[in-house]
Amino acid sequence: MTAPVGLAAVDHVQLAAPPGTDDALRAFYADALGMTEIPKPPVLAARGGCWFASGPVQLHLGVEQDFRPAKKAHPGLRVTGIEAYAARLETHGVRVEWDGALPGHRRFYAHDPVGNRLEFLEPDM
Repeated sequence: MTAPVGLAAVDHVQLAAPPGTDDALRAFYADALGMTEIPKPPVLAARGGCWFASGPVQLHLGVEQDFRPAKKAHPGLRVTGIEAYAARLETHGVRVEWDGALPGHRRFYAHDPVGNRLEFLEPDM
């Protein structure tokens, strides 16, 4: 029998960052978002950037010499306890922008320290 063919899951999302921003990215993704930094394979670590995970969610930040932040494109990150999560980000100095335009969800946007847009959402109960 032939195995079915198709997409199974999103493995990770990669965002770009300018050179020399790894420490600021660590402070945001690990400290503010509560993600865990995961080691990059040595051949990729030489390129700079850092990778983070929280459960099955992985975000990779790769160095781009001609960096421009993603202002419209963004990962949508599902969270639990969205009010408390937003408050956590605010205590780390992150500006949270609530948006009520998605029916059936509570959501807000925030930007990482290099300007990439991130969406955080939780379905209404």
